[in-house]
Amino acid sequence: MRAMTIELRPWGESDAGHLLRAFRTSDDLATQVGDANLSTLDRCQEFIALQLAPSSQSVRNFAISVDGAAVGNVGIGNMEHRHDTGWVYYWVSAEARGQGLASRALASAARWAFDQRDLFRLELGHRLNNPASCNVALKAGFAPEGIERQKLKYEHQRYDVETHARLRSDPTPEIELFKTH
Repeated sequence: MRAMTIELRPWGESDAGHLLRAFRTSDDLATQVGDANLSTLDRCQEFIALQLAPSSQSVRNFAISVDGAAVGNVGIGNMEHRHDTGWVYYWVSAEARGQGLASRALASAARWAFDQRDLFRLELGHRLNNPASCNVALKAGFAPEGIERQKLKYEHQRYDVETHARLRSDPTPEIELFKTH
């Protein structure tokens, strides 16, 4: 069996077809991209150019790349350096789930944030009705901290959110990290 090349890398215009495929085959991704319309290749290219590819002192997204194909995203937003904190988020296409990609990507992005941006605390939140996302966070070393009642609203329904955090001083999870560009 051939070894796969898996890495975290910047998003590029050539990833639009992969994003379109992920969006079309993963019904739940609409909640991850807000009100963005990813129904065409052109719209996916625009979303990558405006939302996923730009990097700044406060935001960085990484494509989760398997043999060159973007199958997910892990990002760090709201990075600020007064308190050295950031907010992480992630998704993986339905066809790439169940392989541990999200937890490895999350742990890898956390290591990047601690080492490259000198952050101390990373936070994330997941809907209580999404146990898979909770498992990703736990495997990547993010400890649960509490419930925020009815924090998120999708369409007409509100959801409770469990918050997790990982500190630079926390033990490193025993998980294989991806090469990060």
